[in-house]
Amino acid sequence: MARIKGKNDGPGGRNEHYDIGNRKDVPRRNVVAEIKRGEHPDAHVVKINDREYARDNPDRTKSDNVNRKT
Repeated sequence: MARIKGKNDGPGGRNEHYDIGNRKDVPRRNVVAEIKRGEHPDAHVVKINDREYARDNPDRTKSDNVNRKT
């Protein structure tokens, strides 16, 4: 399963695009739609200030977070 990585490329560091495996700069709306269709079972959607964002499901590792540093 390809991991979702946030680009922090929007105002205030919001994720407007994500990298998913070999797919680069995937728009947020596309990633959200893919998650809602069940294409990324290890992720879910959160709504913040009326915008939906991708988030990894909770686990014990920080390296698996959407906004990981590496």
